[in-house]
Amino acid sequence: MDLQDDGGTEARFRAYAADITSVLGHADRVVPFGDYCVGLLVGEGRKSVEPLAAVTAPERTAAQHQSLLHVVANAPWSDQAVLTRVRERVLPSLTREEPVQALIIDDTGFPKKGKHSVGVARQYCGQLGKQDNCQVAVSLSVATHQGSLPVAYQLYLPKAWADDPVRRAKAGVPEDIVFRTKPEIALQQVRQALADGVPNAVVLMDPAYGNDSRLRAGLTALGVTYAAGILPKTTLWRPGEAPLPPAPKQPGRGRPAKRLRRDATHRPVTAKALALELGADAWQTVTWREGSNTPLRSRFARWRVRPAHDDDKRSEPAVEEWLLVEWPDGESEPDHYWLVTLAADVSLERMVDQTKMRWRIERDYLELKQEVGLGHYEGRGWRGFHHHASLCIAAYGFLISEQGILPPSGPPRAWRRPQSALPAGYQPRGSTAPFTTTRAEFDRHAAYSPGANRPSDPPALPLLRPYDTDGRQAE
Repeated sequence: MDLQDDGGTEARFRAYAADITSVLGHADRVVPFGDYCVGLLVGEGRKSVEPLAAVTAPERTAAQHQSLLHVVANAPWSDQAVLTRVRERVLPSLTREEPVQALIIDDTGFPKKGKHSVGVARQYCGQLGKQDNCQVAVSLSVATHQGSLPVAYQLYLPKAWADDPVRRAKAGVPEDIVFRTKPEIALQQVRQALADGVPNAVVLMDPAYGNDSRLRAGLTALGVTYAAGILPKTTLWRPGEAPLPPAPKQPGRGRPAKRLRRDATHRPVTAKALALELGADAWQTVTWREGSNTPLRSRFARWRVRPAHDDDKRSEPAVEEWLLVEWPDGESEPDHYWLVTLAADVSLERMVDQTKMRWRIERDYLELKQEVGLGHYEGRGWRGFHHHASLCIAAYGFLISEQGILPPSGPPRAWRRPQSALPAGYQPRGSTAPFTTTRAEFDRHAAYSPGANRPSDPPALPLLRPYDTDGRQAE
């Protein structure tokens, strides 16, 4: 195991792996679990099972292939137990300077051909920016200003898959997995995380989740605050307004009405319309983070409003919450809207700071996909899909722990790959072309683009490159 030891890295990895593998339930899984993580960390190129076997056991690749394949695709260890142990091990490093600041809901897609890989369907894929054949997984991450870590990860199973017993059986989908929307999966992940002892913190989400009123209501019922991205067309009552009370009982007309009302002159407005009503003096410039070249700042305004969804099902008006709007200087109209349930007396600067922490999920997916190989699993089954993700998150957790060894004022720790991880001349089974490194584009957000003119035999590079404070990797 070549970890290019820099004064204890290999020893720390062995201790970390031993701790994580203590929850696997069988001693025979310990070595291949650790080998798989090593391959994810030090391997170059594609990180499916066969290349990982060649990296970790070049003298007995066939036997190692079977060992790694068994632990990822067949062995019945618990993904939840592994993710819980990773969280318990890594969270002290993340929270050394401050407690958990946010829980971040998001999803990520993996383009797939064919129809046999579990959960694959024609749906929106952020990596491609369009509807196409792909798998989509919903995740929950804990975040501080120093870093973030996924603590829950589940494949979204489209209804066509959930209702197909033949495909479910072939892919090994557990019987208790039924069709649930992505927001429903996310709410369950938050509920389980809190039950498992994850600190309660503001939940951050983009409009794909934030516009779901049932998700927002579910979070409120759990006692969780949120900063939820919403669409500009989301309807709200202006500050100080609310729907009309139920109609008074008419003599001889039965039971009194219980539902709130609107009429032709008393109606809610869209978030965008409300934002456009205000003059320039209503907007304040807020700086929320130091960027790579300049501080990140924009113009914001906020109001106490009542969401207008489900008015016809309510007997009492919705509770007031914040509408936060961003309108960058020089743009023709606002470009981001959030509903926020932070305290009524929270400062605008604090609200913007917490809301903008959602960029941390970009780091998770960037490193997990481009560096650790999250999207490289080639199996078709439910168990293998989730086992591979858990192994990637375990490997990623070790890197986060390594970054936490030095104080913030010290130089970043670069945990380095060997110059050549694959044996000379190695070529994946079934390939007719020379093996080359592939990198998935970053899902949902603009990807960091490595230099186009890389040498064929590059020098050792840090696996987790230092980040600027705006989330972009340093050149």
